[in-house]
Amino acid sequence: MYSSNFAEKMTTKLSVNINKIATLRNARGGNIPNVVQVAIDCEKFGADGITVHPRPDERHIRYTDVLDLKPVITTEFNIEGNPTSDFIDLVLRVKPNQVTLVPDAPDAITSNAGWDTLKHADFLKEVIEEFHKHGIRTSIFLDPVVAQVAGAKATGTDRIELYTEAFAANYTSNREKAIQPYIETAIEAGKLDLGLNAGHDLSLENLAYFKKNIPGLLEVSIGHALIADSLYLGLEATIKAYKACLQKG
Repeated sequence: MYSSNFAEKMTTKLSVNINKIATLRNARGGNIPNVVQVAIDCEKFGADGITVHPRPDERHIRYTDVLDLKPVITTEFNIEGNPTSDFIDLVLRVKPNQVTLVPDAPDAITSNAGWDTLKHADFLKEVIEEFHKHGIRTSIFLDPVVAQVAGAKATGTDRIELYTEAFAANYTSNREKAIQPYIETAIEAGKLDLGLNAGHDLSLENLAYFKKNIPGLLEVSIGHALIADSLYLGLEATIKAYKACLQKG
């Protein structure tokens, strides 16, 4: 299994996606749990960043949440989403550290595919150029397909985020086979000097193995599994456990 010295020494940041906190709040109404306070606490407990993914129907994170979060986040703020005009306006208003572009449909339950960087090259170039004018680091959500990496590079993006659902789904049956396309895509990204993030269904079960085998992994964004684990372990202990997985790799 591939494991370069670069991969072993790379410090990988943990960005906690707090969408599920907003989902719980919205299920009842009111402001419990308080999304802003949870973000502050995540940072206090060791998170290296906070991720949100506001969708047009605001079924979890609301646009007002994003505005409220910006002044209090002291680590890194990452906003994910499909770059519609409303989303672009929000990002330019907030100016987060990073924006992650995701091609999800408005009614998608969760992100379920990466960009076709060749088909959407012109659109992505235009959007990324606009974000760069405002000093915002960009990342493109990408399937583990080597052929898409050069297309991503051509858009001018700073990073790609590997969509890890397929790895997670096949981890228990054949983890060596499941991770292979991610290794190949990560190596190609490194050759083209693209920063590398990853996210989707990473968990305490599979994170250490993923980190150990993926060269140049700068950041993972984890929400659903982390928040689910925190119901049993507590939020502070859970964040420390995920950070420990990243240190093992």
